[in-house]
Amino acid sequence: MTGNVFITGISSGLGLGLTRTCLDKDWSVYGLSRRESPLEHTGLRHVSCDLGDAVGLAGRLETLLGGLDKLDLVILNAGVLGEIRDLTDTSMASIQHVMDINVWANKRILDWLHRAGLTVDQIVLISSGAAVNGNKGWGAYSLSKATLNMLAKLYAHEFPDTHFCALALGLVDTAMQDYLCDERQVDGARYPSVEKLRDARGTASMPTPELAARHIADAIPNLKRYPSGSFQDIRTFA
Repeated sequence: MTGNVFITGISSGLGLGLTRTCLDKDWSVYGLSRRESPLEHTGLRHVSCDLGDAVGLAGRLETLLGGLDKLDLVILNAGVLGEIRDLTDTSMASIQHVMDINVWANKRILDWLHRAGLTVDQIVLISSGAAVNGNKGWGAYSLSKATLNMLAKLYAHEFPDTHFCALALGLVDTAMQDYLCDERQVDGARYPSVEKLRDARGTASMPTPELAARHIADAIPNLKRYPSGSFQDIRTFA
């Protein structure tokens, strides 16, 4: 399976792992991220963009994708965690920032793809178990991923020729874990789910971004077995 793939957040972490994996599989990768990509490859085209820039995003998408007629795969990966803290102590500004990146930037991208008239075969929105488990302290992030799941379900009606999936990945050892594992920033005793993540780091339960990216690439063709717009967990494909 090869073709054109558009990935957001390709400069580090899972997005970088996905980019490497797709290039290794001879995909043509079109990437969008806030920072420059560390990769140089003839199959990679990259444009820098802050996904929180509602005004500039459309122009950057036009620069990156404007010459294409078709995308075989879109992976909307970019996202932010926000702070782990009680929801009553989380400001509306903090919640809005997480929602802007994790949800509304993706809506803007989907709307642009619709207006541009690109044929898109498959869209995967990177979700999380946090969308459904409601653990203490994950307020803004959980709210954003739950909304993202519904975004996938709603847009599946409006893109009838495109297969949508909101995909939870389980644990991945990215920079997000650096923050979560820093006891100076997150009180594990107050937020027990964080202690479980710390125990998993360095084990097979928390793969590297590169390994997780390979699992995702292997799972993507199987996602079409499920209704468009559904929420799936990659661990069910193990």
